[in-house]
Amino acid sequence: MMSDDLIQAELSLENYKVLEQVYRDNKGVFVAFAKKYNLPDEDIIDIYQDAIVALVEHAKKGKLSQLNCAISTYLIGIGKFMLLKHLKKKKIMFVPFDIEISVEWDDLEHVQKEQQVHLLQIYFLKLGSHCQKILELFYYQEKKLGDIVNALGYDNKDVVKSQKSRCIKQLRKLIETNHG
Repeated sequence: MMSDDLIQAELSLENYKVLEQVYRDNKGVFVAFAKKYNLPDEDIIDIYQDAIVALVEHAKKGKLSQLNCAISTYLIGIGKFMLLKHLKKKKIMFVPFDIEISVEWDDLEHVQKEQQVHLLQIYFLKLGSHCQKILELFYYQEKKLGDIVNALGYDNKDVVKSQKSRCIKQLRKLIETNHG
């Protein structure tokens, strides 16, 4: 079995035998994770292949030498982020992924950011349905405050803005209390 350092070096040189091995070694883990989202197999494989391409690009740019995790963890993290991005784009998940978090999969801190997104998902579901609806409309469906006023029957935009702010504070407090 090759060390991660050797794998990094070989990937940066586009050694296709090593790339094929990394692909095979991690495909099952990623596919098993992605199947939970009921996506077509073709979509799952496309996302995984995009993650492989990103891994090679990162290797060529020398970014893998700065890793503080295993290459397989890094690859699966890239794939998971791409999967979540795909789900959001297809409006399959009703969780506001980007509340106060700007995630770039190119960022070496993607694993930590992914954990933050995961915490948002967990604690979003613990909010009351009213907060969930406001945050879903604003962040996920990208509705304007005026549209939310009409959809939920509020008096004006200021009330919605205030309620949204309280909901975000409540979400932050839930996360900080349980993971701070």
